[in-house]
Amino acid sequence: MTVEDPDSTAPGARTPAPRTAAAAGSGPSARPHGDLERYTGLFAQRTQVMKSSAMRDLMALTERPDVISLAGGLADTTLFPAEDLAKVLSHMAAGDAARALQYAPTEGISEIRPCLAAVMAAEGTEVDPDDILVTTGGQQVIDLMCKTLVDPGDVIVAEGPTYPGAVPTFSAYQADLVQIEMDDDGMRIDVLETTLDQLEREGRTPKFIYTIPTFQNPGGVTMSLERRKRLVEVATEREILVLEDNPYGLLRYEGESLPTLFTLDGGRFVVYGGTLSKILSPGIRVGWTVAPAPVRQKMIIGKQGSDLNSSSMSQLFVAYYFRERDWRDYVQRQSDVYRARRDVMLAALQEHMPEGTTWTRPQGGLFVWVTFPAWVDTTDLLARALQHDVAFVPGRAAFLDGRGGNSMRINFSGVTEDDIRTGIARICTVIEEQMELYASLTGTTRPRSGGAASEPPPAPRTADAPVVPLRTAGRRRGNG
Repeated sequence: MTVEDPDSTAPGARTPAPRTAAAAGSGPSARPHGDLERYTGLFAQRTQVMKSSAMRDLMALTERPDVISLAGGLADTTLFPAEDLAKVLSHMAAGDAARALQYAPTEGISEIRPCLAAVMAAEGTEVDPDDILVTTGGQQVIDLMCKTLVDPGDVIVAEGPTYPGAVPTFSAYQADLVQIEMDDDGMRIDVLETTLDQLEREGRTPKFIYTIPTFQNPGGVTMSLERRKRLVEVATEREILVLEDNPYGLLRYEGESLPTLFTLDGGRFVVYGGTLSKILSPGIRVGWTVAPAPVRQKMIIGKQGSDLNSSSMSQLFVAYYFRERDWRDYVQRQSDVYRARRDVMLAALQEHMPEGTTWTRPQGGLFVWVTFPAWVDTTDLLARALQHDVAFVPGRAAFLDGRGGNSMRINFSGVTEDDIRTGIARICTVIEEQMELYASLTGTTRPRSGGAASEPPPAPRTADAPVVPLRTAGRRRGNG
């Protein structure tokens, strides 16, 4: 029995943990799960608004061999030649074993930064390697940006929908996320300007604007050149930082390349974030950022408090790989495979999706954003889809304001063409079941996939769950 403070039942009082091991029981099985409540009063306030990552939550489920996962933003690491891995690791062990096992400078080892500058140069973005801060994946760039700039209640502006992995980071730093709708040409800068005007009237200035302008995650769309230029102008005029997250820029399957925001800005207000997770390997956890010097210096200090430095072994692996292999050849090989898989996914959507469903047609990257009729709830759809051994990311994971309920993100890079076809067919089987259920409950005519039957009336819309705002993006079944 635990001895309690006599005032422990007062509002806000903390229940103490057991004072002795004996009081707590003799082992883990002796402590009921309800005892977790003992620690509630110890948790930081921010934990009340922290969100779990939708993709991470699905990882355990999707590791089952019978589940086709269209959820993760996975590079297909089976494309990386095993013999290349063996040779590079062997050469690294022979020449730099001690360094690989040692701490590294927080900014990154000297050999890797020219490699990362070369990746940026491949998109026409020239930087001084000394201005690069190596991070533990691209995710750490987002975290360090928030750690450096954001106090509780500060505003961050992002696209709507936004990268689902950024949502938990913004939540952890207790930011007020304001999301700007998108269309085929990316973030609507006219809506952004109107929103910034409103925030200014309220006496609030965003700490930064977060955007993935090229092959956006999860929307799959690309910001037009005109909007890129205007976004940079807005940032300059209002002196607002922009975090340009660019994981997918080199994975282009069609169309002409566009300049990065960093190139258009010259590094005054745009912070660039990159990663090798999509073009080399997510397992090495190497990302980087280039930022204005004062911001970069604060990010370095923030990183020292997080992990001291990114993996020395991973950094040396990248340096050796770039020296001994043609990394651009590997990116091209990936692009050829992913292009074919994208085409298979678009064809499967065209074949199976019900009337009234739209989806984006990405020119590159890893994702397609699908929007169903308003009566479809993809959170419920996912629960049912998992029973059919297929997974995706429900749209609400890409918003903090309740939107996205009738949308989903699906990935084509990490699965085979056969699994893409099967996975889409399984999702549509679940939708068919929902259609039957909806028709039986409402007494309406059941819509048929691609048929002439009328669509059920949309479910009532509420203020916290409007239709996802990729209004013009996508294709409707039956019109190509």
